Amino acid sequence: MSNQYTQDSDSGAINNGSSVAHRREARANHMTGALPPLSSFAVERSYPGAFDFDEMILSLRAQFEQDRQIASQPNTTRCGICYLHFTVGELHYQDEGFYTCPACEQSLGQQRLNMLRKQQKL
Repeated sequence: MSNQYTQDSDSGAINNGSSVAHRREARANHMTGALPPLSSFAVERSYPGAFDFDEMILSLRAQFEQDRQIASQPNTTRCGICYLHFTVGELHYQDEGFYTCPACEQSLGQQRLNMLRKQQKL
């Protein structure tokens, strides 16, 4: 086997390894196995039920920012189900040993839910 490198067939030149930079450049420009740029994935979703991921991320950031603001105030604790912070006056203490916010309490309805760790009643 030879250490010689044959360039593209259009040049016809045989190289004895002196153009390493040229070969490296050729490999760098060859996109085999590479993922296309992200901009090519920017497809407009117009079907019903389309999901806007960016909108969800912005909504979550706003919700977490609000949660941190509430958590920094006195007399607040977490809902034992959704784990967001609320003032103690907004929460209801369940007999099972945890607080529930109004939304989680409504979702829970009459179901009983056992917790591994109880919250201290404030």
